[in-house]
Amino acid sequence: MNFLRRRFSSSDIQGDLTREEQSGHVNLKRGQSPSAPSSPSKAGSGITRGLFSSVGKSTTTYNKDRCKILLVVDDQHTDWSKYFRGKKIFGDWDVRVEQAEFSEINLASYSDTGTMVDMRVTRNGTRVVRSFKPDFVLIRQHVRDANENWRNIVLGLHYGGIPSINSLQSVYNFLDKPWVFAHLIQIQRRVGKERFPLIDQAYYPNHKEMLVTPKFPVVVKIGHAHAGIGKVKCDNHYDYQDIASVVAVTNCYSTTEPYVDGKYDIHVQRIGNNYKAFMRKSISGNWKANMGSAMLEQIAMNERFKLWVDECSQLFGGMDIVAVEGIQGKDGKEYIIEANDSSMNLLGESQEEDRKQIAELVLQKMQMFCKPIQSLHKTPSTSALYHYAINGPTKPDARQDISPTKPAPMPQPNFGGRPTIPPPMSNPNPPPTAEFVIKDLEESSDDTMRNLRKTFAGIFGEM
Repeated sequence: MNFLRRRFSSSDIQGDLTREEQSGHVNLKRGQSPSAPSSPSKAGSGITRGLFSSVGKSTTTYNKDRCKILLVVDDQHTDWSKYFRGKKIFGDWDVRVEQAEFSEINLASYSDTGTMVDMRVTRNGTRVVRSFKPDFVLIRQHVRDANENWRNIVLGLHYGGIPSINSLQSVYNFLDKPWVFAHLIQIQRRVGKERFPLIDQAYYPNHKEMLVTPKFPVVVKIGHAHAGIGKVKCDNHYDYQDIASVVAVTNCYSTTEPYVDGKYDIHVQRIGNNYKAFMRKSISGNWKANMGSAMLEQIAMNERFKLWVDECSQLFGGMDIVAVEGIQGKDGKEYIIEANDSSMNLLGESQEEDRKQIAELVLQKMQMFCKPIQSLHKTPSTSALYHYAINGPTKPDARQDISPTKPAPMPQPNFGGRPTIPPPMSNPNPPPTAEFVIKDLEESSDDTMRNLRKTFAGIFGEM
C-alpha cells in the first residue's frame, strides 16, 4: 500500500506556544483546527500563518448593493474568501466573505430585524472592527471544546433565523457527545448491529455511579472534548478508581467503552454527494492514532461505509457535511466510535478538493435560502403623506369622462341553436399616449401646489 506519512507533532494539538508558555507557564489552548494544512509542522504553520495574515490587506471588489454576506467561522489557517472570489449567485450577485473565530465574534439579535454581528480581528498587528448582518453561516470550528463553549453565539445566530451549513439545529445537537451517541444507538437498533457496528458504551452523569468495575482495559472519556483530550486508558481497577476521583472534581459527565486493540482508524466523510474514506495507522506506538506520528491513506469507498455516513447524515433534520469515526480491530471487527458535523477534520492531500466542494455546497444553499427580496411598493415620501393628509385621496382628473356608465346590453336569447357572436366592443378609454401622460403629471403637480397655497393661505388668514 502506498502510505502517506503524516507528522502529528505536539504543536498540532496545542498550537504554537505563546510567550507565557515559553516562559514556563503553560495554559491549555485550542486544539487543531479542522481546516489545518496537511503538513502542520512548526515551520510550516508559521509560514502558513504569514501567508494568510495578508488576507486582511487583500481588497476584494464586490457590488455593495448586490451582494450577500457569508460568515465563515474558522481560524486563519484557511483563507475561505479565495474559494468564493468571482463566484456569482442569482445571476449577478456577489458573495462577500467575512471570516473569524468564535472568540473574535460578538452579536446582538432582534426578533424583528435579525442578527447584527460585531467582528474584531487582528490582521498584521492591526485591529479590524466591522459590523454586518450575515445572510448565511458556515461553521468550521468546534462550538464546544475542552475549555471553550460558544453556544451563546450559536443561539444568537439561530435567534436571527440565519441559514447555515450544517443547520444550526444540528450544530446545537452536537454540543454533547453522549447526546449524539444516544442517536447512534437508535440507528443501530433500527438498522442492526451487523450493519451498524457501534461500540458498546456506558454513560455516567457524575462520579457517584462509577462503582461497577468494567472489563479492562477500558477507555474513559471525560466531558466533551476533541483531538484526544479528556480520554484516558485504564488497564486495571486502580487506574479506574483514580480517574473516577478526577471526574468528581471536574463536575462533568463521563463515558466508558472497551479498549479496542486496533490495526488502524477509519474516517468516512460525506460532503454533499461526495464520499471519501481514509485509514490512519499510528507508527509512534501511541494508542491514540490521532496523536504522534501516523500514516494516512485514502481507501476505497464501499457500501458498508456509505451506509454508516448516510444514516448519520439524516440525524437532526439532515446534515450536508458529516463524518463517521471508527476502528478496525486486530480481531477483524469494525467499531463505530463517533460522528462529527461540519467542523470535522479534513484529511490527506484532498483537503483542497474538499474545501472547493464545501464552497460549492454553500453557494447552492445560498441560492435556495438567500433569495433577494424585491419590494413591490415604494415607500411614500413625506410630501406625499402630507399631501394626502391635507387633500385626501387623489381626485379624478377633470378631463375624465364622469358621465354615468351605460349599462351593457343584455344578451338576447338564442333559440335557433346557432351560437351568437357578440359585436366587438370599442374601448371608451383608450390608453393615454406618452405626451398625454407627461402633460397630465404636470397639471397634477400644478393642482397640488395650488391646493397647498390655498390651504396655507386659509390657515394663516384665520390666525
